[in-house]
Amino acid sequence: MRLHIEYTDTFGGDANYAWVYRHSASFPDDTSDLALVRYAKKYLGISGVRCDRQSWGDLIELRPRGMNTVLFLTFGSDA
Repeated sequence: MRLHIEYTDTFGGDANYAWVYRHSASFPDDTSDLALVRYAKKYLGISGVRCDRQSWGDLIELRPRGMNTVLFLTFGSDA
């Protein structure tokens, strides 16, 4: 599976994209959502930050508390 990470600022609670960090990585298909979230947070340097989380199947949205940012994790095939 391919994990796509998109991390950006917010304005008025919505993703603003004044700046954005993007990254992709491959993982085995049986990798848990928790492992993917931990990888993304470690990659971005926000491992110790609590986040509010929403999940919609192939998309996980994380909003780090007190940071005015949003992190989108999307999943796809390696092909």
